[in-house]
Amino acid sequence: MRHIAAAVVLALAAGQAGAAAPASHPLASPDQMRATVKMLSSTPFEGRSPGTPGEERTVDYLVQRLKTMGLQPGGPDGSWTQQVPMIRTQIGDGTIAIKQADGKAMPLVQGTDINLTTVRADPRVAIPDAPIVFVGYGVDAPEAHWDDFKGADLHGKVVVFLVNDPDFAAIKGEDAFGRFGGKRMTYYGRWTYKFEEAARQGAIAALVIHDTDAAGYGWQTVSASEGENYALASEAGTPPVPLQGWIRHDVADHLFTAAGLNLDDLRKQARSASFRPVTLKGPSFEATLPVTVKHIQSRNVLARLPGKTHAAETVMFGAHWDAYGLGTPDAQGRTMRPGANDDGLGVAGVLELARMFKATPRTDRSLVFALWTGEERGLLGSEYYAEHPVWPLAKTAADLTMDILQTAGPARNVVEVGKGNSSLDQYLEAAAKTQGRVVVPETFTEKGLFYRADHFSVVRKGVPSLLLMALGGAPDLKQGGLKAGQTWLDGYMKCYHQTCDTLDPDWDLRGAAQDVDLFYDIGLKLANSRAWPTWNARSEFKRIRAASADQRK
Repeated sequence: MRHIAAAVVLALAAGQAGAAAPASHPLASPDQMRATVKMLSSTPFEGRSPGTPGEERTVDYLVQRLKTMGLQPGGPDGSWTQQVPMIRTQIGDGTIAIKQADGKAMPLVQGTDINLTTVRADPRVAIPDAPIVFVGYGVDAPEAHWDDFKGADLHGKVVVFLVNDPDFAAIKGEDAFGRFGGKRMTYYGRWTYKFEEAARQGAIAALVIHDTDAAGYGWQTVSASEGENYALASEAGTPPVPLQGWIRHDVADHLFTAAGLNLDDLRKQARSASFRPVTLKGPSFEATLPVTVKHIQSRNVLARLPGKTHAAETVMFGAHWDAYGLGTPDAQGRTMRPGANDDGLGVAGVLELARMFKATPRTDRSLVFALWTGEERGLLGSEYYAEHPVWPLAKTAADLTMDILQTAGPARNVVEVGKGNSSLDQYLEAAAKTQGRVVVPETFTEKGLFYRADHFSVVRKGVPSLLLMALGGAPDLKQGGLKAGQTWLDGYMKCYHQTCDTLDPDWDLRGAAQDVDLFYDIGLKLANSRAWPTWNARSEFKRIRAASADQRK
């Protein structure tokens, strides 16, 4: 494998030497991006799952690429990597059931009826005959005067949530209407928040009722983990619930009907500020599951170009190197989920940015190129960095993240996820204008994409960020317009997190290269300025950023 990686690195280096754009205005190379994706999604990389031989090959390859470009190590103590301690858990075959009032058990099939995981390092999960409590959307938001829990004692109970925010389906006149983000999901709507809140409330398990529209993705995405999960090891805070996961909508309907309840009626009640938790009378939940626990040391890959006048200040570029690894065979017998676009293409973009900046004069501020581990497992690599930053976040001017780029050619628009959050909007609009493109907000605000990529880990610490993610809406393609763009997006979503996320010979990466060029232009301006991008007045992150202002003096 090392021989293969070395050969590809040498070939790419030769291509860079022969096809470099003028130093004053380098451009991203679609051909080099394709070569990077081809390598990362190839069979020896095994789908790039953390803690596997695929990780070793991935990290070795990325470090060698960055060394060949002439960058400096960006990790702690002059290293190329930051160690990220994790646990990997895998739920084995056991029993999962809804116990009826008459004592009969209705078995639930893992991956089909329900998808459970754990992030505890326990070899066995046993939940005997636990009460089930419906907690609506499970939101405790004092600033919105909303509390779905009302002081209920949930210790030792299984809590069941609706996905998204209370106002996702609200209509005018209902309490929830306009209370949160409307169709734009807030962090309260994310399943990660709901699991965290379940733990704070003392629940023994947490189940989110799957709904494609409200979740933003189908059951095949929810069940892609196949009982596997990852978590950061030895992190302080409230212990997570022993079991967490999703339950299919039709299974939940059956469960509530067995308790003499109507789930649709409860959905309406959950949009009222007076909603109180509802204990299901009759059915209870039970599970006995073995868990395989493995402690692993995964790695973030970090490289740096030091600034010439304000080296302590940073502009960061990021993407995640991990994908979903090996799983059960698909209809064609394929087991590897190669993550060619998600996020092999984003990694290719960051490597192109590193090459482009290395070819130009040093910037005033330093540049950090971050390739994260564990994004697919809950933003773990970037979260670890945010808690243990190598380069101070108070002095990080901005983060620019790429996670899935469109592969259908040049576009007239730029779909910005999280548009309206910060002054970085103006930087993106100015850069897009030079390409003859317009910036449009994401179409599918209900998907909560702003909370689903690695930039969010540093956003939570106050760092203004831009995210380019093609899932946000259809590109307005120069060839075929929005209709062709929607066709591309619909086709890609069928392969999202699946074995068919492969490098396609029909990919046209000129549009993806345009997006990389946007980040180069924005990064160059930020790195050669004294500007500190700001959150907009209504942003929940403005206060956090303001608190660190003194550290930048």
